[in-house]
Amino acid sequence: MNAPNTMAQLLQMPTGADTDPLETQEWRDAFSALLAAGGAERARFMLDELARLARALRIGWKPELATPYANTIAVEQQPVFPGDLAVEERLASLMRWNALAMVVRANLAYGELGGHIASYASAADLFEVGFNHFFHARDDRHRGDLVFFQPHSAPGVYARAFLEGRLGEADLLHYRQEIVASDAGARGLSSYPHPWLMPDFWQFPTGSMGIGPISSIYHARFMRYLTHRSLLDCAGRKVWGVFGDGEMDEPESMSALTLAAREKLDNLVWVVNCNLQRLDGPVRGNGRIIDELEQLFAGAGWNVIKLVWGSDWDCLFARDQQGALLRAFAHTVDGQMQTFAAKDGRYNREHFFGQDEALQRLAQGMTDEQIDRLRRGGHDLVKIHAAYAAAAAHRGQPTVVLAHTKKGYGMGTAGQGRMTTHSQKKLDETDLIAFRNRFDLPLTDEQATSLAFHKPAEGSPEMVYLRERRAALGGFLPRRETACDTPPVPTLSNYAQFALEAEGKEMSTTMAFVRLLGQLLKDPQLGPRIVPIVADEARTFGMANLFKQVGIYSSVGQRYAPEDIGSVLSYREALDGQILEEGISEAGAIASWTAAATSYSVHGLAMLPFYIYYSMFGFQRVGDAIWAAADQRARGFLLGATSGRTTLGGEGLQHQDGSSHLVAATIPNCKAYDPAFAGEMAVIVDAGMREMLVEQQDVFYYVTLMNENYAQPSLPQGAEQGVVRGGYRFGVYGPQDGPLVTLMGSGAILTEVIKAAEQLATEGIGSEVLSVTSWSELARETGRATLAQLMAGQGPVVAASDYVRAVPESLRAGVPASRRYVTLGTDGFGRSDTRSALRRYFGVDAQAIADAARAALQSGAVR
Repeated sequence: MNAPNTMAQLLQMPTGADTDPLETQEWRDAFSALLAAGGAERARFMLDELARLARALRIGWKPELATPYANTIAVEQQPVFPGDLAVEERLASLMRWNALAMVVRANLAYGELGGHIASYASAADLFEVGFNHFFHARDDRHRGDLVFFQPHSAPGVYARAFLEGRLGEADLLHYRQEIVASDAGARGLSSYPHPWLMPDFWQFPTGSMGIGPISSIYHARFMRYLTHRSLLDCAGRKVWGVFGDGEMDEPESMSALTLAAREKLDNLVWVVNCNLQRLDGPVRGNGRIIDELEQLFAGAGWNVIKLVWGSDWDCLFARDQQGALLRAFAHTVDGQMQTFAAKDGRYNREHFFGQDEALQRLAQGMTDEQIDRLRRGGHDLVKIHAAYAAAAAHRGQPTVVLAHTKKGYGMGTAGQGRMTTHSQKKLDETDLIAFRNRFDLPLTDEQATSLAFHKPAEGSPEMVYLRERRAALGGFLPRRETACDTPPVPTLSNYAQFALEAEGKEMSTTMAFVRLLGQLLKDPQLGPRIVPIVADEARTFGMANLFKQVGIYSSVGQRYAPEDIGSVLSYREALDGQILEEGISEAGAIASWTAAATSYSVHGLAMLPFYIYYSMFGFQRVGDAIWAAADQRARGFLLGATSGRTTLGGEGLQHQDGSSHLVAATIPNCKAYDPAFAGEMAVIVDAGMREMLVEQQDVFYYVTLMNENYAQPSLPQGAEQGVVRGGYRFGVYGPQDGPLVTLMGSGAILTEVIKAAEQLATEGIGSEVLSVTSWSELARETGRATLAQLMAGQGPVVAASDYVRAVPESLRAGVPASRRYVTLGTDGFGRSDTRSALRRYFGVDAQAIADAARAALQSGAVR
């Protein structure tokens, strides 16, 4: 039953043409009697039985997923509010003021800084109830909740940290001024939640819309994964996400809803701040976003709690015996609701309550000011607490709270509910005084107009209450911690000797990696911490042998006998399975990888994820999510398999990757490698594990792998350091007393470079071959010394890769001016053909490399 409505109100809701009202009333009376006699559980059972009968008889009926525009939690179902309501309301008002003052002051001083007021104004109460009653920090009794904060509301979180004493006034004065803050002895505050910029404060980056929602789902699932594998008990912990209704338009926000329901993630609670407004205007001007989201989430299997109207409306619903309010709401679209938010009480009396006589009677006796102050549910602490309590207690499903709010709440004519409110960053003196009055702030006129920050005295009831509530919940939030136990990394020769001493055996680097991974998984200390992740390509990458070895994680185990049960490579799902097989969802797989790659900070438990995928479906497809992982200081491996534009014969344009290394190079804490040989790959993986697990550096590795089989040489003696730094001298070919040329190559194209060197040697042209394991590492400032050593010779240089020419071109600035530098790459779109034809077409085969070397020798040293 949807409260605060009475049964009479619900019975008055329109249901279409009624050909026999008397019979209809008899059915209603019968159901009411059943409810009274048997209770809600019996009533639900009977409705389910009737629904099954209707389906069996094929009458073409199914229940609506949308419910009336009212609160899910009935007045009589609301728990007693456990806090001091007056103190919490005063605290919320202070948060609003300090957040507003911070943004407006910054823009008065520097008009280009930007910032947001209106989003937090709508979400302040949603945050405060969470902070005061639900959001657990990590302490010795509780491992801590995970909280994803709506990014445009960051000023409000800073405002709370100011009252808590974690930030000072000087810090607030340097909002969005991170560079100049240090000169003033202050801490600059980042625009949005950025763990990279504020590593001890923010835990999750949410500034890229849609990334936060999907990330929260996979973090909740990863907590179950840790529990089921007996690595960490995550029982009693929640993942809370506060997101915007406009943000729900992002495909990533919606893409994993069914996974959350299928996995029964009742440790997940979303709060969607439905202020009905995007950046430019209404979210659904001609519809109702709350109705739409209710149907979407309910259809996906979530528990939906609608938090629509505040306590001020309870008496109106109680007096409305004819259902006039619900009928009016049923026909009020969001665009009109936004207009009601922007206008005053007189306008709302005339245009909402003036729609019919029944509504007019409800408004009788109310002043215009009382009508103006009728709160939506997301601004009522009591209603919010009731919704959160129900969400936290619900079992068997994830829960979404759809909270109805006003964007710019309390900003009056300066911004409440207006089309321009998202960009509102300045208020005049009249607006500031009105805001002060609206929230009864303890500020003089001069303090209000000068935008003075306000912090109550240390022993005041507000400050005592603030600290007591957070102490009861484990301490301050948000807070990012990095202390963790880490497993030792085994000696390289223990698991990769086959790669280091390959002695000409033919294999692909993909196969070498899978073999190496299988060996690592057997290590008794590190093995359990490894998280293999695939997006439905395990068999493509030759990983099927791992199905039986470590199993595929499933929260319900395996309830079927797989078709290939007799095979040594049969599919095996298990509750304690180690592989995360995410289906055809690169967005889901990278979210899963991020959850594992940040486990060291989120859970205090270091995990090591290896996510292997078609390289074209990485940085191109989910590059924004990878950037967010970098912001979150992820530690793990991304493996771009079947990489390059010519190694993947036959597949064509949208599968052939020629640019991932170019994009990877733009991420400062991503170390990108394109090894040609298994030994190089093994050294890189070993170095990465030691850097991330032992040294605990906030980096992640991107390693490209090929599916092309060719002879794998043993790793040259002493090459390890060069491999990690980005390049080393692989070999010398032909006479060294005549014309000399340096040939550089990476990945599968290094084999073409070697063939070219051998061809030139038969013509009396000497060459040295440099194996470039990482173009980007050599191009960075830290790699300049290594590049200088590699470029110490004489003669022209020809650099070739399976990627666009911009990748080898990145080294040009580090090549001596005396040496001609020629780059070969695979610019343009990919094609479907054989490897040899593709390399000939793009000009990166041995013949093209040899031709480029001859031409460079003939043209001299001019660059």
